[in-house]
Amino acid sequence: MSTSREDTSQQTNPETTADHQAYERQLEEALKHEREYVDRLYGRLDELREENREKLADVRRTGSSGSHQNRSERDAYATFYEDRLGQLDAVDNRLVFGRLDLDDASTRYIGRIGLADENHERLMVDWRAPEAGTFYQATAFDRQGVQRRRHLILERRTLRNIEDDVLDPEFLEHEEVLHGEGALLAALNRKRTGRMTDIVATIQAEQDRIIRADLAGVHVVQGGPGTGKTAVALHRAAYLLYTNRERLQKSGVLVVGPSSSFMWYIERVLPSLGETGVVMSSLATLYPGVRAVPESDPRIGRLKGSLDMVAVIKKAVADRQKVPQKVQTLSVDSSRVELRPKQIKHARERARATGKPHNQARETFVKILVQDLADQLEKQLNESSGNDMDRSYLLEDVRQARDVRVALNLAWMPMTAETLVRDLLSKRHYLESAGAHLSEDDVEALLRPKDAPFTESDVPLLDEAAELLGDFEAAVGHTAARAAAERNSNLENATKTLENVDAALEEMGVNGVVTAEMLAGINETGATRMTAAEAANSDRTWAYGHVVVDEAQELSPMQWRLLMRRCPMKSFTVVGDIAQASAAASSTSWGEALEPFVEDRYRLDELTVNYRTPSQISEAAVSMARAAGLEVSAPRAVREGEWSPQVIATDDVLGTLSRRLRQDLDAVAGGLVGVIVAQPEYDDVVRAVSEEFSDLTGTSESALERQILVLTPWEAKGLEFDTVVIVEPTSVVEAAYGTVGDLYVSMTRPTQRLALIASRGVPAGLEQWTTDGRESPAH
Repeated sequence: MSTSREDTSQQTNPETTADHQAYERQLEEALKHEREYVDRLYGRLDELREENREKLADVRRTGSSGSHQNRSERDAYATFYEDRLGQLDAVDNRLVFGRLDLDDASTRYIGRIGLADENHERLMVDWRAPEAGTFYQATAFDRQGVQRRRHLILERRTLRNIEDDVLDPEFLEHEEVLHGEGALLAALNRKRTGRMTDIVATIQAEQDRIIRADLAGVHVVQGGPGTGKTAVALHRAAYLLYTNRERLQKSGVLVVGPSSSFMWYIERVLPSLGETGVVMSSLATLYPGVRAVPESDPRIGRLKGSLDMVAVIKKAVADRQKVPQKVQTLSVDSSRVELRPKQIKHARERARATGKPHNQARETFVKILVQDLADQLEKQLNESSGNDMDRSYLLEDVRQARDVRVALNLAWMPMTAETLVRDLLSKRHYLESAGAHLSEDDVEALLRPKDAPFTESDVPLLDEAAELLGDFEAAVGHTAARAAAERNSNLENATKTLENVDAALEEMGVNGVVTAEMLAGINETGATRMTAAEAANSDRTWAYGHVVVDEAQELSPMQWRLLMRRCPMKSFTVVGDIAQASAAASSTSWGEALEPFVEDRYRLDELTVNYRTPSQISEAAVSMARAAGLEVSAPRAVREGEWSPQVIATDDVLGTLSRRLRQDLDAVAGGLVGVIVAQPEYDDVVRAVSEEFSDLTGTSESALERQILVLTPWEAKGLEFDTVVIVEPTSVVEAAYGTVGDLYVSMTRPTQRLALIASRGVPAGLEQWTTDGRESPAH
């Protein structure tokens, strides 16, 4: 059973002075013992750091000389030591958090990584190891060999408190039990910092079962606001990397979130769990080299998000493989040749039949037509000269002729995905041809200036286009040309060098023949060393071993298609809440979202406990959502907050906002304040808050680490704050085209206080929390 301040009937009664003093002595003795062990663990951590620093320094001191094999070995060792140091540095804060006392009288400490002493005696078990699972799973009804579970509550390296859960009643008879505020509640009540922290010390049983589920297949985690979906997803990523190290270290894990502010919010969690090799991307950055902007028009978002766009992009690529209507006369040196539509059509059919992407199939197209034109030119020359002779040189003459190059490019131009999509959405004739099913109104909505930035809903279109187009660099020969130029330069330098260094090579002990080619190979610049994560992040075609998708209810079918392409093995952790969906192209059920890609082959689990939102705030959010007809689950809140939510009706929005912010800053001193406002009022609110609280205010475009953050509902999705102020809730609903999903999500962001400031009416369902802003707001 878990001890608490109220449950003391079987313990020393702290209400009597003698017993209270005895309890305090017991606590101090236990703290002293645990602090000594914590110091020992940190001592070992520091030793390992120093060992790895010394080994890395030794490797770097050896320089870059030696054989290619020796250099490769040094690079491998350097990589290993650098990665290990990164891991050891990342887990420094609250290294250990648990202890298990077992039936066999053994003790097991649980921490962020595994540690052993110099004699290989285990000091601490990695939280992801199988033998650590009982720390999260054992209960009084299913002890799993655990007598007592002790929570060690650290602040950085310092042990502050101890919390005991006694699972074996007999343990109470021979050992005092120590209690405190409660590890879970202590973590929940801790002030927010603007960054998500891990929950490794307080993972609950229903969360742990999901975290430790098998790697294979699509695992959907449904949960209402505050149920810990994001934390579970990130801890699952860390667990899978630990248990499937060999497979996932090579292929990598991709974590996808809704926005850049969300990715900034969660970016420190995985390193704190001992993992530094994960690719993290927002929906806007899933295509390498592009940082997309939000799609402002939901109608356009729905059009681009539909799987109908697959056919549109395919037709757009096919439209770039053209057959002219007329015969073209082309100059090759002083001769003339004819390029007929029939020839181009035949070459196009042959090139398409290869099944290769557009840019690679072009090689076949060009090869066939260059050969046809060379044969035509050879026949002309033979007839005019009266004799047959070897004219194989004509192939290159035809290939290099300007008229020929222009004609072939016009018929089958190599291109990038960016060029194709930009032209498709800016030129009416391309869009009307590729999107024959689109209405005139749809075409008008999709057309935009050629220099318009790419949007988030363009990213899947770019990816689809890139899949059909193939490698542009290889098609135009840039990569090969650069490599050849570098090789020629190295060979020239090596040849000159060898004329002067024969004697020096002998003195260095180099035996046998050294050629210029060998020396050039040694001196060529090797590829920059990249981790699997870095390589994957820069390679659109990378196949990940596992993909984690957070706020997955927001994804369009085209975004799902992109992600499924990133993980051919279909190994996914999908977390979200269908009721919170607010994107124009999002689905209404998990079945609808996933059926086109995996049919019904997915597993669904639900998180049922709200750890973030106090019960009063959760009640208000659910009341508002249900009054609007939104079907939302109401996860059980684990705590009741100190403050009830407030809806302040006022004519002076900015003045009321200023007063409320001052109250919030006093009430949650040092806590994080979120001001959530729809786009129409956003600039005015940012200006007003920044002027009055200049040193404290930040936005997603400026400083996300400030104490007051002004964000749109989309930017606030997935984040949490100590206190939240929502400006003009009616505008939030209107900006979402009459749906209350964004407002519901915004109302469930706070851990302590919530206020809505309204001058344009109060959404239904919030009447009982509404006050007149002209009166002094209650705290």
